[in-house]
Amino acid sequence: MTESTMPTLRRADLSEARLKRRYAAERRFRLYGISAIVAALSILGLLIGTIVSNGYTAFQQTYLAIPVHLDAQAIDPQGDRDPQTLHSADYQGLVKQALREMFPEVTGRRDKLKLYGLVSSAAGYDVRDQVVADPALIGTTQTLWMRSSDDVDSLIKGAIDRRLPESDRRVKDNEIRWIESLESRGGVELRFNSAFLTSGDSREPEQAGIWGAVVGSAYTLLVTLLLTFPVGVLSAVYLEEFAPKNRWTDLIEVNINNLAAVPSIIFGLLGLAVFLGTFGLPRSAPLVGGMVLALMTLPTIIIAGRAALKAVPPSIREAALGIGASPLQVVTHHVLPLALPGIMTGTIIGMAQALGETAPLLMIGMVAFIVDVPGGVTDPATVLPVQIYLWADSPERAFMEKTNGAIMVLLAFLIVMNALAVLLRKRFERKW
Repeated sequence: MTESTMPTLRRADLSEARLKRRYAAERRFRLYGISAIVAALSILGLLIGTIVSNGYTAFQQTYLAIPVHLDAQAIDPQGDRDPQTLHSADYQGLVKQALREMFPEVTGRRDKLKLYGLVSSAAGYDVRDQVVADPALIGTTQTLWMRSSDDVDSLIKGAIDRRLPESDRRVKDNEIRWIESLESRGGVELRFNSAFLTSGDSREPEQAGIWGAVVGSAYTLLVTLLLTFPVGVLSAVYLEEFAPKNRWTDLIEVNINNLAAVPSIIFGLLGLAVFLGTFGLPRSAPLVGGMVLALMTLPTIIIAGRAALKAVPPSIREAALGIGASPLQVVTHHVLPLALPGIMTGTIIGMAQALGETAPLLMIGMVAFIVDVPGGVTDPATVLPVQIYLWADSPERAFMEKTNGAIMVLLAFLIVMNALAVLLRKRFERKW
């Protein structure tokens, strides 16, 4: 080796060493990224797993089989099977009488009250529905299945430990003996809780459902969509395609971007002051809720719409102008249809964000306890996130599973809406 070749070899060695360090740094950076993704997925899996493990029991309800004598004199004394008479009979009294006959050893007033508490206060309605559906049952003794109380339901589902001392659990020893007696006769079953999906809210956990909140959410999102989509798309089209580039349009653009980052509760305060305080619109109504959410969602749709319009290649506009189309025809016949998938994707994501909002709706009174299912946009209503908030604040333990069950339904809605956005983008996506 000559002296002239030695510096060349040293430079080659140094270059190889630097290359190895760069590759090592790249591998470490990739490892950090994978670790971050694994950590995020683990936390997400833990969150979803916790919600599902605590909430799947909300879709089950304990039913008790009670032999009930459907006394004709108590239900239909005239014997004419008049529907109004059948509806107004004292079915809860018949249920209590059946329980006393099943456990004749229960004599004290306090013990009788606990015995009646085995079944839900809506058990009479369950019996009424079966009698109205089949009036031939009147005058016979039938073993009818009826909903249990929330405490018995929690006991059967294992949420209440029977091995604990009596003073540490809500269900007392004599109640457990009555339940075990029913279990030995095959009179206890866990069934699908259809009432959870078809009923409105209730103070009794076993009767509470989410249908009222689902309908309220649907009305609220409908109002939001009707207000935001046309206004947002037209605003995006004007700002991107027709507005002159000057100080005023720059100011509007900056304010729209800032409004997209404003905390949602600020929009609730604005709705409280303007819609309720100034215009006197009905409190706790989907109409006002939808208007407040529209204010919050509008900047998102405008920004997404402008991005979608900007993504359309200028050659489309130039070709249309070249064959004599007016600027309005260029936008309505060529640019807007091509940008519509991106606009719709942004709109769906904005609506999904609005569906999960709670804070602005609390400010306009949608936190009220509403039992009835709303029949229109001006009826008092609540929405799913607020319903979850109300149940999470309830002292009864049975509402905990209702809370997690409602969260599962809300997550299902959000997943469906986001999946719809992805499908629309894949279906109509154009690559230039």
